[in-house]
Amino acid sequence: MLRDDIQERLDNVSKPKGSLGFLEEIAMKIALIQGKIIPELPRRKAVFVFAGDHGIVEENVSAYPKDVTPEMVENFLHGGAAINVFSRHTGSDVYVVDAGVDHDFSATPGLIGKKVGYGSHNFAKGPAMSEEEAVLCIRYGRELADQAVHDGVELAAIGDMGIGNTATATAVIAALGCDLDSIVDIGTMIPPEQLVHKKEVIKKALQLHRPFADPMDVLRKVGSYCIGEMAGFVLGFTAAKRPVVIDGYPTSAGAFLACRIDSSVTDYLFAGHRSKVKGHDVVLREMGLRPILDLEMRLGEGTGAVLSFSIIEAAIKMMREMATFDSAGITSGNEQ
Repeated sequence: MLRDDIQERLDNVSKPKGSLGFLEEIAMKIALIQGKIIPELPRRKAVFVFAGDHGIVEENVSAYPKDVTPEMVENFLHGGAAINVFSRHTGSDVYVVDAGVDHDFSATPGLIGKKVGYGSHNFAKGPAMSEEEAVLCIRYGRELADQAVHDGVELAAIGDMGIGNTATATAVIAALGCDLDSIVDIGTMIPPEQLVHKKEVIKKALQLHRPFADPMDVLRKVGSYCIGEMAGFVLGFTAAKRPVVIDGYPTSAGAFLACRIDSSVTDYLFAGHRSKVKGHDVVLREMGLRPILDLEMRLGEGTGAVLSFSIIEAAIKMMREMATFDSAGITSGNEQ
């Protein structure tokens, strides 16, 4: 059995059994995904930053106006954001996906146009999108994943950008079954009274839209174009048996939605980091994912996911490059 063969390899490289801890779990998962006892390093890595505007910002739930969304997209495209810096550090490509920004961008290298609409609707007043738009989100995400596979991307991360995305992510995660009190938090820095207001807005919106028939109904009623496309990307890339590294809270909402559509996707998911947003830990536990890094970040963009690429590659190199007890002429203590 492949798992047993991988475990034998892990136990016979020159170290005490289990001494590399979670790094060994990462190596095991990558090896199982690749179907190889000794996994290969990814020849191409990329992060896809899904950008979109959220109608819920009309309810004063964020510290920033929605104008910041297209401004940050332009920053990504010009290489000036944290995700660009960290991607250069890890040798990864950066693509920005316009899933639903309320702006028309000029054609620019690295920009992928998958616009479903000019921002989702305010789900405090009605559905965030139509049924047709929800289906289109998933389709566009899958198409993007298929193209990434065709282009040779072997390790992908998903990131996000959109003012109001934390409020939308909270509504999606709560609608999928998590307790609202345990997940609602600030994304950008807002005062305590605004956080209380944010919680009340989301609570009333959930009451407005219940019951939720299925994950697609959740997406339609309280989701957004970028969260839907992230879910579609996860479904498509994992269907090709390739690993996806999720970033912070909004990307985890997209991944959680994908998991509720197809539970097998968790076999191919890695949590790049634990965000400082309190609900992130809750949704990661729901998906059975342990974060690779914990740096108290709450930026988004895919930053934590891309930084974790180095750790994933270290786990692969451990399997590939460490001597075994036999090859090094070392007496193993693993026979006990």
